[in-house]
Amino acid sequence: MDDTTAYAPTARTRPTRNRDRARYDAATVHAILDEGRLCHLGFVADGAPVVLPTLYARVGGVLYLHGSTGARAMRAADQGGLEVCATVTLTDGLVLARSGMHHSINYRSVVVRGTARRVREEAELRAALDAVVDAVVPGRSADCRPADAKELAQTAVLRLELDEVSAKVRTGGVSEEPEDADLPHWAGVVPVREVVGAPEPDPGTAPGSPLPDYLRAFAASRG
Repeated sequence: MDDTTAYAPTARTRPTRNRDRARYDAATVHAILDEGRLCHLGFVADGAPVVLPTLYARVGGVLYLHGSTGARAMRAADQGGLEVCATVTLTDGLVLARSGMHHSINYRSVVVRGTARRVREEAELRAALDAVVDAVVPGRSADCRPADAKELAQTAVLRLELDEVSAKVRTGGVSEEPEDADLPHWAGVVPVREVVGAPEPDPGTAPGSPLPDYLRAFAASRG
C-alpha cells in the first residue's frame, strides 16, 4: 500500500471514544511508524496477556518485529501464527488545563492488529534485520558487520502485514469547561520533542576517526 491510499476501518480499529481523532490514510499511518523506533507488542501467552517493547521496522506494507528465538512470541508464532496487537505512540505536547480532569497529551499513535508469522527465509530475514538497524539510525546497516550464521540462528523476526490498521491523533490546545476559564491557574501546551545529543565514540574507536556522514546528518536533524 502506498501513501496515497487508505486502510479500511474495521470493528477493531474504530475507537469507541474521540472518533474524530481516528486516521486511516496510509500517509499518516506510515509517517508515525517511520518516525518511531520502539513498539509494544501485545499477545496472549498461557492464557494471560503479555505486552513487550521491541524494535521494529516498516518495509512497504509489512511491519517487521525483532526478537530472540527463545522469546514466547517467537515460539508461539511458529505454530501457525500468533494473534498480536502492535502499538506505536509519539508524544508531541503536554496539555495543561485549569482543571485536573481536562489535562491531556498531544500525541500520534498507530495500532496494528493481525496474525504475526515467523520469518524463515534467510534473504528476507537478513533484509528485515537491516531494516530494523536502519530504523534506529538511517544508513547504519551499511556501516556495520552483518549477522553471522550463529547470530542469525539466535535472532528471530516476526512479519506482520499492515492490513488492520488505524492511527489516532490529538492536536491543539486546552479543552475545558467554560466556567473554569477565569480560574487563576496557568493553562496551555508544553511542546515535547525528541532531541539527539552529539555522538559519543566508543573508547576503542581510533583517535581522530571521522563521524560518518549518515550519523552526522541524523544527529543534526534531531539535535
